[in-house]
Amino acid sequence: MESLEREIGLLVQWLRDRRAEAGMRGLLVGVSGGIDSAVVASLISRAAGENSLGVILACSNSSEDLEDARLVCRTIGLPHLEYDLLEARDSIFPGILDKLPGSPAIREEYRRIADANLRARLRMSSLYTLANALGYLVVGTDNAAEVYTGYFTKYGDGGVDLLPLSQFTKREVRALGSLLGVPERVILKDPTAGLWAGQTDEGEMGVTYQEIDDLLEGKPIGEQARERIEHLHRVTEHKRRLAAAYQREGR
Repeated sequence: MESLEREIGLLVQWLRDRRAEAGMRGLLVGVSGGIDSAVVASLISRAAGENSLGVILACSNSSEDLEDARLVCRTIGLPHLEYDLLEARDSIFPGILDKLPGSPAIREEYRRIADANLRARLRMSSLYTLANALGYLVVGTDNAAEVYTGYFTKYGDGGVDLLPLSQFTKREVRALGSLLGVPERVILKDPTAGLWAGQTDEGEMGVTYQEIDDLLEGKPIGEQARERIEHLHRVTEHKRRLAAAYQREGR
């Protein structure tokens, strides 16, 4: 725990240094009501003070998640704004699919994923619109487990300027939350991206954060869980790289 207390100071200074290097005025984060964004919200509040901002972006989120997001901002004393993106989603998604040949035959699984990723990308676009207008950097919330398994939307929640938590396991993020004074109900709640009703991170991934954290820490886990985690890592490699570019001969 002492090492994590030290990490808080290092993270805050790292955020200050990155902001200074970029010549930007402040830092903002999308606050979802989950532990990862709560920790980042607390860190940017310490790093940028009055030039920090929490952004709550509703898009059919559960009322509990919205209340938790507001609670986090109030507890930290973080200035925040709130927007509802559902109208924007509703103006885009049906119209795109309606023009697709054979639209009624689209598999429900693919339709749901397309919808969820659109919501994540609308949030990203909204955060960058605010960040550009204010001269702020967008700070992401992905932790080590999510980065390794690719559990983030490409050009959605993966589209950020800074990733302070990408070297921290989920259990370490929870411990950071405790040290930073994040409300206990946020620390203990089941992780969810809030992309559809009843959605949970672990249910979607098919493996628990504890198993992913154990693998990342070199601890033994069941073979089935190991295979699942490594499969997720392989098939999401493209998310952790820049877009593949064709190389002309002799160039």
